[in-house]
Amino acid sequence: MIFVCGDVASKAQIDYQKIVRETIKNIGYDSSSKGFDYKTCNVLLSVEEPEALSLTSHFYHEPDSIQNENDPAGDQGLMFGYATDETEECMPLTILLSHQLNARMASLRKNEQLPWARPDSKTQVTVEYKFEKGAAIPKRVHTVVISVQHDEHVTMEQLRRDLMEKVIRPVIPPQYLDQDTVYHLQPSGRFIIGGPQGDAGLTGRKIIVDTYGGWGAHGGGALSGKDGAKIDRCGSYAARWVAKSLVKAGLCRRVMVQIAYAVGVPEPLSITVFSFGTSKKSEAELLQIVKSNFDLRPGKIVNDLNLRRPIFKQTACYGHFGRDELPWEKERDLIF
Repeated sequence: MIFVCGDVASKAQIDYQKIVRETIKNIGYDSSSKGFDYKTCNVLLSVEEPEALSLTSHFYHEPDSIQNENDPAGDQGLMFGYATDETEECMPLTILLSHQLNARMASLRKNEQLPWARPDSKTQVTVEYKFEKGAAIPKRVHTVVISVQHDEHVTMEQLRRDLMEKVIRPVIPPQYLDQDTVYHLQPSGRFIIGGPQGDAGLTGRKIIVDTYGGWGAHGGGALSGKDGAKIDRCGSYAARWVAKSLVKAGLCRRVMVQIAYAVGVPEPLSITVFSFGTSKKSEAELLQIVKSNFDLRPGKIVNDLNLRRPIFKQTACYGHFGRDELPWEKERDLIF
């Protein structure tokens, strides 16, 4: 069963049933033998629309919640962005490899090179680092963990061989793998019942997977399931935009940016830059560079990153960061 609930401030005629079922199909749940079938599953809707909201809520505002650059944040909170020069994407190698392993399994499943695979999978990569004056330098992959849903016919021997030869070796650069690397491939054994049949899912439950895999920090607000004007989303994207721009400009090798907002207040309450000792400039100087190059009011973020476009579907898997096609991943040329 799929339950869709929330507030949708749009005049568009939306076929929720069609969207939900096509999404389930594209994920790969297209047969009852997989435990879930887009053709037969129940889809329940509880969606409030503008006309109903305006009659029942004193707090409803016309679409969007942020109309112009001076509109305030709609909630309070702390938003964090993180960037590191250990990869070209300025992402931690641990989370980058984890996403790439999952994406590789999905691709092989869809083109039938892993015919036994089902859509549900989880990965975890542990990397041994050397820290040099605050910079994180990957030395080797210590452990790889993969669990993937499968049909009832594949043997564990075949499954583990396929994961090693078709998934791990093509994804993880060979210089990071050695004779001491530990592999936990399907460590719990057979995994036939998975996906919605095996677990209840909820949008926004995997906030660490969506961001930096445990690096940096997190203010606790989910990104998915919200429009681009919500401060949890636009504030987190802006913080990443700032952090990546600082690293790409060579101002620091690793950095975390914190932005604090309050409901009803247009300007950020505070902006903090943590460079982990990797910058030749002081954190006060870095902060001044940030303030000189970025306007971090929520309305300005929405406009600068063009967050009213329907671009968020792709962030439902493989994370919100480290993907060049997303606007907050295009670093700004800084003046300093």
